[in-house]
Amino acid sequence: MDVLHAPDHGHPAATRSRPEIVNARRMARIDNCSRHEYYAPSQRLEMDLKHIPLTGLPSTGLGLEVADQAVWYEPLQKYAVQCRIAEAVSAEVLLLPQEDGCLIRGKIRGRVVLPCNRCMEDTFYDLDHDFDEFEAFPGTSPGDDAPGSADLSPEESLVSMKDGLLFLDLASLLWEEFSLALPDKPLCKADCKGLCPSCGRNLNLGACGCSAESGDERLAVFRNMKVKRQA
Repeated sequence: MDVLHAPDHGHPAATRSRPEIVNARRMARIDNCSRHEYYAPSQRLEMDLKHIPLTGLPSTGLGLEVADQAVWYEPLQKYAVQCRIAEAVSAEVLLLPQEDGCLIRGKIRGRVVLPCNRCMEDTFYDLDHDFDEFEAFPGTSPGDDAPGSADLSPEESLVSMKDGLLFLDLASLLWEEFSLALPDKPLCKADCKGLCPSCGRNLNLGACGCSAESGDERLAVFRNMKVKRQA
């Protein structure tokens, strides 16, 4: 498997249906294209993760490994996602050429820190995400049974054409898959007690002493009301 390398920024900290994925892609566009280096056994080429050449891929596919933490860290910062990278996140990708597009098969591994959905304390989450995506070539219409067969505009598609050559925006695809891999409601533990709604104390650390919620004061007149049952 070929390897994509770039200098590690070393920073310790750093979202289905097809329409939902498309919306995620709109949010995933990375404006600043960093350069990456592509290492093959006998040659060293410069490659841009937003413009991976698809023209002339071998029929057996092209394997890539992405280890640059900027791929994840830059959009995390840009979109102010409450997520930090705890241990290096990496991706392995296989690009398989098809008659009308490219099948992207891959996996993302790593460890991140997220705020618990109940108590907001740091919660470690191990990423173990496998994905299969199909990106149609411009001007083609995949079959209805093909993954991601919905018609996409040029702005929504991750495959572009320039000077007769096809390119894949792998950086945005990986950010999309990274976002999909994150849990909707992370919990520090299954029985997390959350925060006291009155004082904000973390109830996992003990009771706070606040009185139990008495309900809406506007309904206090009904609390002692007795209703006679009819025989």
